[in-house]
Amino acid sequence: MASEYRPADESTAPETRPDLPRTSRAVTLASRPDGLPTPADFEMKTLDLWELNAGQVLIENVVMSVDPYMRGRMDDRESYIPPFELGEPLTGGAVGRVIASRADDLPVGTHVQHFYGWRDRIVLDAEMVQPVDTDLAPAEAYLGILGMTGLTAWVGLTVIGRFEKGETVFVSAAAGAVGSAVGQIAKLLGAGRVIGSAGGREKVEYVKSLGFDAVIDYKAGDVAGQLKDAAPDGIDIYFDNVGGEHLEAALASIRKNARIVLCGAISIMNGRAGSTGIRNTAALIGKGATMQGFTVGQYQQDHQEEFYAHMAPWVSEGRIQWKTTQRHGLENAVPAFLELFEGGNTGKMVVVLDESA
Repeated sequence: MASEYRPADESTAPETRPDLPRTSRAVTLASRPDGLPTPADFEMKTLDLWELNAGQVLIENVVMSVDPYMRGRMDDRESYIPPFELGEPLTGGAVGRVIASRADDLPVGTHVQHFYGWRDRIVLDAEMVQPVDTDLAPAEAYLGILGMTGLTAWVGLTVIGRFEKGETVFVSAAAGAVGSAVGQIAKLLGAGRVIGSAGGREKVEYVKSLGFDAVIDYKAGDVAGQLKDAAPDGIDIYFDNVGGEHLEAALASIRKNARIVLCGAISIMNGRAGSTGIRNTAALIGKGATMQGFTVGQYQQDHQEEFYAHMAPWVSEGRIQWKTTQRHGLENAVPAFLELFEGGNTGKMVVVLDESA
């Protein structure tokens, strides 16, 4: 049995409560995937939980996030975020409930957001968590529309994309968590036309229900042709979540001074056969267009307050829609993660760990 935590300082530790859990289950990385991950690349372990030190809380996780970017962290290579370590628990966004506390500002019952998902409970220092208001929205919203997902959409559109009222915006993976937020934010800020791309009739209808002006079905083929039909006058911003064919199609439709925002490239992850480089980047030259990638962590401190000032009222007033695809139980975290690469989610994919919360 492995251990993550040091024992408490006995001179200040409270008496042990026999009703508190003493262990945690956690999903660890057993091996580095070659291509698409498989269940064999992961292992469930049991970890000891020690007594709390002053300023710490014991958290029972309620819901956790699985995200495509986590695939990159499974490779041992330099990136904007350190790779997962072999044999160690994975990490990622989660919301939990404080079940024991030695932090005055975090009483038992407080819901908090943190970055230690992929396990059912954990001991953390108070400064490593952020309280969330579950009266405003349910816990999973803070992993999606009110969390890093929503902030990613906001930063990509308004900061990297330099959105202006009246512009035409094209969004790929528009039925996903980030894409669906981008399109709705653009409409709320006064976009002239918003076009989304989604795969299959059900997802296309969902994106239409969000208020997009047009939706193309990439599974029907000829993405470039469909985009030309949906935006005959071209596009000002392309928010790219998939790369590959969609990026080429967008480059073929950009207007003068267009901006291409590179957020994700799920279509070419896992070394999929048939993935190729982009062949028409010369379009950027004649149109004076720009193409920029970003990771939201670089912008969180400067834009979190601005984002929340817009998004919280939109959520409370019902002006923006959001959806989660839920899987249940820590044992289903790995299958949920693998579903992301097969289009198994509409909106944000989360794993519910505590059904009673």
